[in-house]
Amino acid sequence: MASSSPARRPKTRVQPHVAPTVDLSAVIMAATPDEPRVLTVRATPQQPDGLPSGPLQSQHRTLEMGLRTWVAEQTQLTLGYVEQLYTFGDRDRAEADVHGVGHSLSIAYLALVREARPAGLAHAAWRNWYSFLPWEDWRDGRPKALDVIEPRLKAWAKAGGKSLRSFREERIELTFGFEAEDWTDERVLERYELLFEAGLVQEALRDAEPSGSTKMRLAPGQSMALDHRRILATAIGRLRGKIKYRPVIFELMPASFTLLDLQKTVEALSGVRLHKQNFRRLVEMQGLVEETGEVTTETGGRPARLVRFRREVLVERPAPGVRLPRLR
Repeated sequence: MASSSPARRPKTRVQPHVAPTVDLSAVIMAATPDEPRVLTVRATPQQPDGLPSGPLQSQHRTLEMGLRTWVAEQTQLTLGYVEQLYTFGDRDRAEADVHGVGHSLSIAYLALVREARPAGLAHAAWRNWYSFLPWEDWRDGRPKALDVIEPRLKAWAKAGGKSLRSFREERIELTFGFEAEDWTDERVLERYELLFEAGLVQEALRDAEPSGSTKMRLAPGQSMALDHRRILATAIGRLRGKIKYRPVIFELMPASFTLLDLQKTVEALSGVRLHKQNFRRLVEMQGLVEETGEVTTETGGRPARLVRFRREVLVERPAPGVRLPRLR
């Protein structure tokens, strides 16, 4: 069990007046009815997965144009709509800090696409985002990852002594809701940050002193390059919140689809199961879709009606998102 946050190696003194470097990172998301995916790249097969990214250069007229250039080079994908997600600038976000170069800023963007085969100069692949954050997937009940995480977080809280124990326990309950069994799907970043602070993710241990028990302290889930798992957690939380008040879910859907496919895609993104009849009633009441007049037999059962997104809803209501009925 983790008894405290991992000890850090002393950093090389940062050179004064060194300008920060700026990277541009893209969280490119797609989804099938059963699996939410993020596009990852590797410079070499031996390196951990990372997000498409690259430095801002003088020939980039704007930040967004620089981002699109790097994405096209590394994955051969042409992005449509993108939105700026967040700017990350902690000194320990990159190991370059060891060499005294100071802050390395990363300006992250979120893009939603329909999955296409990636290529490019880097090793690009679509990955299930729950392989990086397995504790976020509640579709089959409480994730097994929490059976590892819960006792280790509680041990970390106790290790803080009287001054920190109560504060840490409150944070754990707020973000994970172990005692109240109250899971808030949008607190993805808060949960990752808490695991990072407790030394339960590999990224927190990159500068820690070697220890034979290091692996025993880690939460399940694959690490990513630099601070890209933190960026991914930020993007998932943003998307989970956004689908409730904007129809962004349809950016991930094909031109026509079944209501079951729509429900399963929403479930995949939110990480929770939805009540089938309540979901369909809600979608129909909000007027988000309209029938195409066609059916599909690919469901394996009775022919299912195909529907499409009704774009008129964008001018009819200010917040035409997919209201999520309560789980179960």
